[in-house]
Amino acid sequence: MCLSIPSRVVEIDEENMATVDTMGVRRKVTLDLIAEKVEVGDYVLIHVGFAMNKISQEEAQISIDTYNEIVEAMNNGEIDDEDGNMNYANR
Repeated sequence: MCLSIPSRVVEIDEENMATVDTMGVRRKVTLDLIAEKVEVGDYVLIHVGFAMNKISQEEAQISIDTYNEIVEAMNNGEIDDEDGNMNYANR
């Protein structure tokens, strides 16, 4: 399974390359695979250097919040590192 964390576009150059911020980590990705216009401040989902989808700020925030919940659960030992059991059924 691939988990794509929403990345905020912070810069776009003349070659359609964007600098994106993924939870504090910046990297360059190409916007060539996205048909709609992408602007600074938009959120995208990336895979191996390619922005694949543009998503709304609301969708991005829901995904980021969920990711943060997973990280917190891992830090609290609620997720078993060996089998990935998150025990969410008991919540």
